[in-house]
Amino acid sequence: MPSEMPLTEEERATYEWQMWVSDFGEQGQRKLKNASVLVSRCGGVGGTVAYYLAAAGIGRLILAHAGNVKHSDLNRQLLMTHAGLGQSRIESAKRRLKELNPRLEVVAVAENITPANAPRLVAQADLIVDCAPLFDERFAMNEQAVKQKKPMVDCAMFELEAQLTTLVPGKTPCLRCIYPQNPPAWKRQFPVFGAVSGAVACLAAMEAIKLLAEFGKPLLNEMLLANLRDMTFRRVKLAKKPDCPVCGKR
Repeated sequence: MPSEMPLTEEERATYEWQMWVSDFGEQGQRKLKNASVLVSRCGGVGGTVAYYLAAAGIGRLILAHAGNVKHSDLNRQLLMTHAGLGQSRIESAKRRLKELNPRLEVVAVAENITPANAPRLVAQADLIVDCAPLFDERFAMNEQAVKQKKPMVDCAMFELEAQLTTLVPGKTPCLRCIYPQNPPAWKRQFPVFGAVSGAVACLAAMEAIKLLAEFGKPLLNEMLLANLRDMTFRRVKLAKKPDCPVCGKR
């Protein structure tokens, strides 16, 4: 991270209540102000992640999301509006985030993550939050996260189920350890309630905040699985694969 810029009086007033958290404080707030986070996709999960990171005082967000707003986005994508139908998703996201936090720097990229743009986008961030629905995007970010030694919070949901883990190169498995191949049953379109997207997104945003401000205990070497149909939560252990083609020799 660059040398830390101090907080302004406006920022102290805005973030006063979260700075009361005992092991976070003003030092943690300065770390957030000076941090850059890449969020892949600004949909039901990614848009909520971005919203809460902006609310918490992250200094810079790099957002990657292609396409225009359509009606089926509006049950869950809180950065999109009816007024923006037919218009750029990424511009809608940028506008809504700047309304919430005018101090926020937003790098708006009207593209989805690909192997071609992942090196450039990951290089701009201190941390990645992977909210992409497709594994081709997730694998491209994972490869660059490992190569560039950047932590990645990985989150996903389907119907009333959600999952979350934090991947740190050298300390945890990478995404390819968990999913060696593109899961054949994974589909681009799937059943979704906005509240389920938002639930896992809030947890992912908190993981990112903890990692950047260096407090609390991140979810390392474990995956949190949540079933909101019956409100059950469990953790499963994750292990690095020695023969992983991405992180096995690192």
